[in-house]
Amino acid sequence: MQQTLQLNIIPFTAPLQEAEFAFYTTKHEGYCPIHKDDLNGAIEGIIDESELHYGNWLYTDFLPAKEDAIVITVNLTDCKYFAQHYYRHIIRNHFKGVADIMRKNFTNEIEVWFHNTKSTSTKFKMYNQFTLKVQHSRVTDGPELVLSYDGTTKVYNKSIAEIQNFQTENYNWINCNGELNRWKYLTDEQKLNHEKNYPVVSNKLKPHFDIAFDIPDFKNRYPKYFTNLKEFYDKYLNTEVFRAILPLAAEGFYKPNGLSVQRINGTSNELQFGNGVGIEPKKDLRRLKPYKPVPPPNNVKFFFIYHKPDRELAVTEIYKIFKDGYNGKYPFPRMEEFISQPFEIEKETSISFDTIDEAVSVVQKAIKNKDKLPDTKYFAIYISPIAKWDKDPKRLSIYHRIKEILLYEGISSQVIYKDNIFKEAFNLFLPNIETAILAKLGGVPWRLKRDTTNELIVGVGAFNSITRKTKYVGSAFCFNNEGIFKGFDCFGAMDTDSLAGSIREAVGKFIASNYKATRLIIHFYKDLSKKELKPIIDTLHALGLPIPVIVVTINKTESKELLAFDTDNEKLMPYSGTIVKVASKEYLLFNNTRYEATSAPTDREHHFPVKISFFSSQAELVEDPATINQLIDQVYQFSRMYWKSVSQQNLPVTIKYPEMVAEIFPYFSQNKLPDFGKESLWFL
Repeated sequence: MQQTLQLNIIPFTAPLQEAEFAFYTTKHEGYCPIHKDDLNGAIEGIIDESELHYGNWLYTDFLPAKEDAIVITVNLTDCKYFAQHYYRHIIRNHFKGVADIMRKNFTNEIEVWFHNTKSTSTKFKMYNQFTLKVQHSRVTDGPELVLSYDGTTKVYNKSIAEIQNFQTENYNWINCNGELNRWKYLTDEQKLNHEKNYPVVSNKLKPHFDIAFDIPDFKNRYPKYFTNLKEFYDKYLNTEVFRAILPLAAEGFYKPNGLSVQRINGTSNELQFGNGVGIEPKKDLRRLKPYKPVPPPNNVKFFFIYHKPDRELAVTEIYKIFKDGYNGKYPFPRMEEFISQPFEIEKETSISFDTIDEAVSVVQKAIKNKDKLPDTKYFAIYISPIAKWDKDPKRLSIYHRIKEILLYEGISSQVIYKDNIFKEAFNLFLPNIETAILAKLGGVPWRLKRDTTNELIVGVGAFNSITRKTKYVGSAFCFNNEGIFKGFDCFGAMDTDSLAGSIREAVGKFIASNYKATRLIIHFYKDLSKKELKPIIDTLHALGLPIPVIVVTINKTESKELLAFDTDNEKLMPYSGTIVKVASKEYLLFNNTRYEATSAPTDREHHFPVKISFFSSQAELVEDPATINQLIDQVYQFSRMYWKSVSQQNLPVTIKYPEMVAEIFPYFSQNKLPDFGKESLWFL
């Protein structure tokens, strides 16, 4: 299958080979710090290292020499790290007065905002955000300019001077006459001109300014991003003025080819179901049945939890759907036919509450007093009267408390919002709901059609809890590629010792299962620091297992910084399983449902790529192309094992599942998951 890929990277050549620059040993406001090593020995014989700031640093503003300047001739080809600072300087200078708003972002790249005049409001102005990043020899053999579109941002139409009696601690970024600065870092001059300072509208500020929260847009984003990048390039970069300061490649955006672009083996898409092999769960699960139905005990009793006013309509309707199927415009089979699980309601055991405020106490009492039959699993269907977008945190917490009560009694549950049941497209919810029910009960909806391999894989995902103002990480352990997970857990993001302890426990279980541990693979949501890795290495050595550790960093946020487009296809998304090398040990991996030329992904299925990088305690392991391909293939496989939905996800479940645990766990009253919660997919 043919595709022509285009990256949002533009190669360029050095505007000059060599030049004199003025450096200073004293730090000044706005000057760029330059490490001595970035000058490749150019300071030798000119200045003694003892005269440098902290023995390492010089400073420059890239302007003609002033008093006390040290003038050094620098070769921009040889001194590529210094050159990157210089290129950023000339790009920033170029866009001053061109961009409506500018700032350096956290990596010191250049962020430019342009007023989007097509979007109008009396309360705010909308801006399109772009980032210009300079890098060297990552996809080509020379300097490169990465142009990324970062979406839109709103700036309030009233200045700080016009906003009276406001809690200023709610401010963060401020547009100070075209330059962004944080409220807490405003300069004296900026403070004296509050009539020119306008707050950037964060989610925290929206309720105060009576501005609605953005509604998620699930449309295919590739055309929008492609168009914005092309228009920016045509208008601001592909001009005589800009090319005079930075000679961009005549071809513009870079088109990778050869060994830098690969595709996962076609058989990696194949899934094993109960009665055969398929590719797309949303089509094939119904036709081919689950790979493994609910395991023993075979007696499963369902019961409802609901608000009494919802009994006659919502509860009765979902009962009929599970029992008899959905008979609307697009019919859907009964539960027993779809997931091979009979739907049996235990009579007189459902739990109802009169008011929403008493829901938790009523459920807690009823579950505590519930008589359970031996050799029987119980499953709760919670018909929630509260939408997940409800603004009242107390009402939203009811779902989590009920989930926790059931979990500590060894009962999984499925929540369904009452109003969704009567939506015209509810039949589209049903495959996801019943797939999740099957998985929570211990069944296996589908697995990869691969020979089973026993390998210890640790997945670590994170969720930043705004309400608790801290980050939590979840961990999950997998002993094979069948998607059977053991040992879910959750703890604070800084608690590296607990993470190491949970890994110690997993390694012990792995060995007890008569498996031989030859290496430990960790799928991590961010770059793993040496400090975070040390307790894990120490744990392995304490167990007498000096095995190598391979860390696969999988960016939790879809890669917008680096993108590739298939310019042969109208919808621009590369084929599923496409791998693009974007640095020495960095790759883009496209996980989506465009498996072949005739595939028709829905808008929600046009996923952006994930960025993957590799590190190992034994460096030579990640130098081997065969090992890298195997590890990327493994990430792709685990992205196919998501059982909360029948649609393929872009993130592997080794990251997604722990993240989901970390999202819910902070709302629990207990500070430790019960054993049942560590061994089941209760969080789907």
